[in-house]
Amino acid sequence: MVTRIQVQSNHMNKVFLLIFLLGGFGLTAQNTTYWQQHATYDMDIDFDVETDRFTGTQQLVYTNNSPDTLRRAFWHLYLNAFQPGSMMDLRNQNLPDSDPRVGERIKNLKPNEIGFTRVESLTQNGKPVDYERAETILEVTLNEPIPPGGKATFDMVFESQVPVQIRRNGRDSKEGIEYSMSQWYPKMCEYDYMGWHANPYIGREFYGIWGDFDVKITIDSRYVIGGTGYLQNPEQIGHGYTDKAVRHAPGSKITYHFVAPNVHDFFWGADPDYKHVVRKLDEDTDIHYFYQDNEDYADAWEQLPAIMEEAFQYIQEHYGEYPYEQYSFVQGGDGGMEYPMGTLITGDRALPSLVGVSVHELMHTWYQMLMGTNEALYAWMDEGFTSWSTSEVMNHLRTEGALAGGANNRTHAGSYRFYQQINEAGYEEPLTVHADHFRTNAAYGMAAYAKGAVFLERLRYVIGEENLDKTLLRYYDEWRFKHPHPNDFIRVAEKVSGLELDWYKEYMVNTTATVDYGITNVREGDGKSTRVELQRIGDFPLPQDVLVTYKDGSTELFNIPLVLMRGNKPADRDMATHTVLPDWPWTHPTYEFTIPKKMKKIDRIQLDPKDRAGDFDSGNNGWSRTGDEPED
Repeated sequence: MVTRIQVQSNHMNKVFLLIFLLGGFGLTAQNTTYWQQHATYDMDIDFDVETDRFTGTQQLVYTNNSPDTLRRAFWHLYLNAFQPGSMMDLRNQNLPDSDPRVGERIKNLKPNEIGFTRVESLTQNGKPVDYERAETILEVTLNEPIPPGGKATFDMVFESQVPVQIRRNGRDSKEGIEYSMSQWYPKMCEYDYMGWHANPYIGREFYGIWGDFDVKITIDSRYVIGGTGYLQNPEQIGHGYTDKAVRHAPGSKITYHFVAPNVHDFFWGADPDYKHVVRKLDEDTDIHYFYQDNEDYADAWEQLPAIMEEAFQYIQEHYGEYPYEQYSFVQGGDGGMEYPMGTLITGDRALPSLVGVSVHELMHTWYQMLMGTNEALYAWMDEGFTSWSTSEVMNHLRTEGALAGGANNRTHAGSYRFYQQINEAGYEEPLTVHADHFRTNAAYGMAAYAKGAVFLERLRYVIGEENLDKTLLRYYDEWRFKHPHPNDFIRVAEKVSGLELDWYKEYMVNTTATVDYGITNVREGDGKSTRVELQRIGDFPLPQDVLVTYKDGSTELFNIPLVLMRGNKPADRDMATHTVLPDWPWTHPTYEFTIPKKMKKIDRIQLDPKDRAGDFDSGNNGWSRTGDEPED
């Protein structure tokens, strides 16, 4: 059971109701060495829509739950990436396949078009500290160390300018959305068992501290804001937040006050032309939609809520309950980008595309927003798991739901195909590569999205359908609101399945080895049995499913586990007959087994009948009777 994360406000009084199982903060029964940092942000922003600038104050209370004494600290200053000559600019100019949303655009920005964050002052516990800006990172020398278990209060004053729309955040998007405010504020870098993660921002993934946010945004009263958190003063705002409209004097400003408990980031979008629609998911959860009422795509947005309610229901059943009381789909950004309690998505889309991007960004709630993995190091645990589950949800909607009529029997074929294409082109790099350091965007995209999705689908092949279903729910129960690493996930799969799976993680994550098996010979000579010879051609060992189809149409599945597994998977739901054969040692390139003679004749034999192994050459995976063999 997950208790909803609530915030109730009476005269600015916040009540955080957080009740978790043993896997919450601090020590757990499973791992007594686990720890994670905590931050409480209190920010007050004054936004000037005439200059596209804002000034801000930030008070950050930082709790050092690590066993280390901290003598330095670091903040992300993301907006500084949007300047000519920045690391983000040069990186995109020199990639062979640069993101077209960036390309050479940054180098041509004028002074009033760039982004920046300038820190005016910073104190620790009331005393000034020394700091230096290194482009997108603020390097701080603490005036007093923070010991294990200690706290420090940092007060910052800063000024920022919002860049023209280029990547994720920015102003004046192609669709006419004025402000997409993601990765916009000075954000403290994460510190974990690997130390500080003060990586320069070049436009890829991020990592954040779990914490609580209290954010006040003062802006021109014409603007509607949607994003992370619960609005604390709807009666003062109006704009669809209450049943009662609120009149604001022309040219006046209003203050939106949001509170967001237990999240690791905060985003918002603002536009004077947003239409704001609120739909009840259930008695505990509201879903908000902020979009321009444009005749070219308003119809798709009007159909979206009913479809997303169905998606929410399926997602919560299969991947865990949504723990917050609100989620917001906000038109903005330059594609789709996930954040806590909501997402920025471009809105000029036909309904299938709008549903697809909405489902994908919503699924990021489970694989990143609730599982705060270090995306920069393990982007595949975020993008890959999200891509896999998005395909599952979309197939459900096409099979049984609002989009019925377009079911796909090979749900993850696209991920396998992209994975194989990049590998065969010689661009593949291991999943261990930091997201910023892939040599091409294609290699990064394949690794993060496609191979990450293959990781789960191939694991379903190895441990079985029901075991993967149970693994994903247990992963959610044990690791939500934490920072899981690859071994944390695979250990959950091992506990659920009873199988040893370290070999699987090592081959998938640490190597670019490929799966390739084949049927090399089928002998039916003695009238008593059929001998089948298999060969492992690729370097990646996998258990083998062998489906035998008889002349009368009946089938029998043989499963060949690996010695490395120390066990075998159970039969899938639709396979009543499931014969487990002796283990195949990974050191042995060939394997033989015997199908006992039966009253019915074999028609064909097929390896991996559900196409989950991702065999790179499936041309030798089948054998069929030619029709000229003599009858017994």
